[in-house]
Amino acid sequence: MAQYKITVDSQVLHQLFMTKSKDSGVSALLESVLNQILEAEATEQLQAEPYERTDERQGYRNGSYPHKLTTRVGTLTLRIPRLRNGKFSTEMFARYQRSEQALVLAMMEMVINGVSTRKVTLITEELCGAQFSKSTVSELCKNLDPIVESWNHRPLNNTRFPFVVVDAMVTKVREDGKVRARGLLLAFGVNAEGYRELLGLHVGDSESEASWSEFFLNLKQRGLRGVELIVSDQHSGLVKAIRTHYQGVTWQRCQTHFMRNILEKTPKALKEELYPKLRAILDAPDLQTARLLFSKTVETYQDKIPKAMETLESGFDDATAVLMLPDKYRKRLRTTNAMERLNQEIRRRERVIRIFPNRESLVRLIGALLIEFDEKWASGRRYLDMAEFDAWQKDRPKGIKKVTRIG
Repeated sequence: MAQYKITVDSQVLHQLFMTKSKDSGVSALLESVLNQILEAEATEQLQAEPYERTDERQGYRNGSYPHKLTTRVGTLTLRIPRLRNGKFSTEMFARYQRSEQALVLAMMEMVINGVSTRKVTLITEELCGAQFSKSTVSELCKNLDPIVESWNHRPLNNTRFPFVVVDAMVTKVREDGKVRARGLLLAFGVNAEGYRELLGLHVGDSESEASWSEFFLNLKQRGLRGVELIVSDQHSGLVKAIRTHYQGVTWQRCQTHFMRNILEKTPKALKEELYPKLRAILDAPDLQTARLLFSKTVETYQDKIPKAMETLESGFDDATAVLMLPDKYRKRLRTTNAMERLNQEIRRRERVIRIFPNRESLVRLIGALLIEFDEKWASGRRYLDMAEFDAWQKDRPKGIKKVTRIG
């Protein structure tokens, strides 16, 4: 991914921090940044700065033309470069506008259906005007829906995915005139080259075994293969679905959730004392050391906090499964925390909508956002160097420890 040096005018910063309308300041800042990116892309395509004399120059600038871009912070006026001997190209609008369009479409649907809050109505009218119809929304959806649908059903058999992380969120969707809680199921994998790749999303009636099974079956039908380790929390329906569809694959119980489950059953007076002991178990250099620390902890606290120790005992094997991997892979694969940034972005948009007008709106908005994250991950830094894992995998006589206890 190209990297650009961006500068911000002092007047823009003053507007951002001093204006009474915060959105107008953000709008000015965003407009300034995007225009600089467009100019930098023109320089990249021409291989020359404005007025620069160089043998590598691929053409010449011929001014610019205005382009209106509608965003949640207002309508921006961008200056699109014109090139004398060719056509300027940019992926900015395709990448930036997908999730923005999906968000605005969700708000438009809410207004049309008469279920929006006053805040959503005001924002939507500011962005789209006071008049728009169901046919207008339908036509706009036709541009986005095929993109999201195609991405969410694309083949996955072009590479292996040794590590898969799955998570779920509860969202609210209006169906049959009622507001219903629905499970938004998400998964990303680390492929054979060590890059993260979002595998897809699924909207289920709940986080039940049936919903997860449907999602996993879809991933397998699309060609998901080579899975060695699945990381998730301990939701019973999810774990049962993993057991059914990925027999022989190691399950790593999220250590963050595991710690939380134990401490929830620990009196406040003992939490600070117990925490470092639990942390030492999970951070142990090998399984033998972890078992030794585990035994000592259970022996010390069995009579004081029996329920907490029962949770520790029942989940120890699954929470320490990652210790079978080489040390460098453990930190990023022992929890579902890698999903946290993505979840925050989803929640940020969901807070605007609050209740999605239908399932299609939910899939459209979250799918557009996932596509953007997927593109960033594909062109960003490698998440894990897989060389040591591949070598370790060849040398091990019997493979990763298989799941012996789930639930």
